[in-house]
Amino acid sequence: MSDNVSQYGTDIYTEPEGDDDTLANLGPLRPLAGIWEGTLGANQHPVGPGSDIKGPVIDGSEHSVYVELYELQPIDPQTNGPQLFYGLRYHVHIVRPGEVETFHDQVGYWLWEPAARLVTHTIAIPRGQVLLAAGKAEPDATEFEVTAAIGSETYGILSNPFINTAFRTISFRMRVTAHNDGTWSYEEDTVMQVADRAELVHHIDHNTLTRIGDPTPNPLALAASERPPQ
Repeated sequence: MSDNVSQYGTDIYTEPEGDDDTLANLGPLRPLAGIWEGTLGANQHPVGPGSDIKGPVIDGSEHSVYVELYELQPIDPQTNGPQLFYGLRYHVHIVRPGEVETFHDQVGYWLWEPAARLVTHTIAIPRGQVLLAAGKAEPDATEFEVTAAIGSETYGILSNPFINTAFRTISFRMRVTAHNDGTWSYEEDTVMQVADRAELVHHIDHNTLTRIGDPTPNPLALAASERPPQ
C-alpha cells in the first residue's frame, strides 16, 4: 500500500471536517488562483511536410509563440472518505499572436492534498485525450513538479486510438514556479512516439503568466461571507 493511502488508516468512509475557505488552504497552489495572461509563450511541437507551418522548423519541430489566457477558480473542498482535497478548476485558451482561431484548449483541476503533501493535476483536451499527473510538494513551496506516464494505473495518460498510434504520449512533466513579483511560470515536456520517426519527440511549452483578475471565492466561502452578522 502506498504512503498516501496507508496514512489514512483502515477507515475508508469517515470524511474529515474541511475548511469552507478553499483559498486559505491551497498550499503551493495559492499563488495560481485568479485569471492570468501570458503573451510570450513558446511552443515546440513535431510537424510534417504538409503542415500549415507558421514558425521556424528545427529537426522536424516547429518553434512558435502563443498568447494564453489561464483562469483558475477555487472549488469547494472535495473528499473521498478520509481523503481531502482543496482545488482550483481551470480553463486554458491559447491562440497564436494576432489570430482568433483556437491553437489549444484545455480544462481540468489543480488539487492540493494536505495530508499527503501532494499536488494533483488533471488535463482534458478536445482531441480525445486525458491525463492525471501528481508530485510531492510542501505547503509553502514556490516550485513543484507533476508527472504522468503511459501505462500507470494511477497517474497516467489515456488517448483515443488515432493519437495512441500516430502520436503516442509516453510521459508528461510540468514544473510550476511562483515568482516574487506575483507572476508564475511553467515548463511542460510531453514525450511522444511519433509513428514516422525512430526517435522520441519532445513537445515543449513554457510561459510566464501575469494576473489580470482576482479569483472568485468558492461557493461555501462566498455564502459564508454574505451571511448577516449573528
